[in-house]
Amino acid sequence: MTAQSVKWWSLVHKWTSLVCTLFMLMLCITGLPLIFHDEIDDLFKPEIAARELPPDTPEASLSRLIDAAKARHPERYVQILNWDDDHANVVNVFLSQTPVPPPGQRFLKLSFDSRTAEILGEDAQQGGLMRTIRIFHRDMLMGLPGELFLGVMGLLFVTAVVSGVMLYAPFMRRLDFGEVRRARARRIKWLDLHNLIGAVTLVWAFAVGLTGVINTISLPLFNAWRAQVMPELIAPYLGKPPLLKFASIDDVVATARQALGDNTPVSLVLPTEAPFGTPRHFIVWTKGSTPITSRLFTPVLVDAETAQLVTAKGLPWYLRTLQVSRPLHFGDYGGLPLKIIWALLDFATIVVLASGIYLWLGKRRPAGAARQAPSPPAAAAASLAGS
Repeated sequence: MTAQSVKWWSLVHKWTSLVCTLFMLMLCITGLPLIFHDEIDDLFKPEIAARELPPDTPEASLSRLIDAAKARHPERYVQILNWDDDHANVVNVFLSQTPVPPPGQRFLKLSFDSRTAEILGEDAQQGGLMRTIRIFHRDMLMGLPGELFLGVMGLLFVTAVVSGVMLYAPFMRRLDFGEVRRARARRIKWLDLHNLIGAVTLVWAFAVGLTGVINTISLPLFNAWRAQVMPELIAPYLGKPPLLKFASIDDVVATARQALGDNTPVSLVLPTEAPFGTPRHFIVWTKGSTPITSRLFTPVLVDAETAQLVTAKGLPWYLRTLQVSRPLHFGDYGGLPLKIIWALLDFATIVVLASGIYLWLGKRRPAGAARQAPSPPAAAAASLAGS
C-alpha cells in the first residue's frame, strides 16, 4: 500500500478500536460464562428426568398436559408448550400471570412426563446470576436501545478487524511472521504479542463479531416480518366475535406434522395477542433433523377453531441468517469440545483487547519514554491489529 493508504487505514483502525474496545472487552468477559450456560444452569437447577418405562409406552395427549397445568395453577394462563431437547420424554408448559403477557414478564414453567402426565418440576424462572449476565451481554440492561447500541459497537469492531488486516502486512514487512521481539522494550514485546494473537484469532473474531451484530437486530427483523405477514392472516377474522372454544391441541399438532413431515415440532404457541402469536391461530414451531436444518425453524399456522392448516411457509432469508448466526456466536452446535475452543479464543481476544488499551495508553507517556517504543504511526497501525 501507499503511505497515504497506510495513514488512512491507521486512522480508521485507531478510532474504531478506541470507541469500541471497552464495550467489546465487556462482551468478551460476559460471553465467557455464557459459552457454558447450559452446563452452568444444570449445576444449579434441580435435575428433571422422566422415569424409565417400557419403550412402547404411548404418549399422553397434550390436552391432558394442558389440563393438568391449568388444574395446578388455575389463576394463570397457558401460553406455550414445548418439547424438551435436553431431557427425553419431557414436555414443558409455560404459564403467564396475565392473558397477554407484556414484554419481560417471566413465565412459570411446569415440566411433565410426556407419557404419564406426571409433573416432574416447577420453575418460577426467577433467573439468577446467569440470567443477569445474559441480559447484560445482550443489551446492558437497557432493552432494545442498549441492544442496538451494542450492534453499532459490533460494527466498529468488525471494521477494526478489517483495518487491522490491511495494516498487518505493512507493519510486519521487516519482521518474520509471528516474531516476538522479547529482548526489546516491554511495550514492543506486547505490540508483537498483540499482533500475533490478533492474527491467530482473526477469523474467529470476525465471525463472532458479525454474528453478534446480526443478533442485535433480531427483534426489529422479527417485528418487520410479523408486520408484513400477520395483517393478511388476521384480515379474514376481522369483525368476528372472539372464539369461545378451541380445537384440540393434539389435532393441531397432527396437522403440523402432516404439513411438514420431515420436521419435528419444537414448541406450540396457543392463540394469544401480539407479540407472541395471533388470537385465531395456533403456531407450531418445527425444526429439521439434519445438523443444519435442526437450526432452522419453520412456523406452521393452524386455525384455532377448526385445526385446519393455514400456512406452513419457511421464514425469509434474513431470519434464516439470524437462526444460523445464533449457534455460531456462542459455539453451541458442536458440543463441549467446540465450546472449550470457543472459550480459549474468547480469552485470547480478551488479551488482544486489553493489550490494545495498554499500547494506546503507552503512547501518552512522556516524550523521553517514547524513545523505547515504536513511533506513533507504527503503534497506531498496529493498535488492536487483528482484534
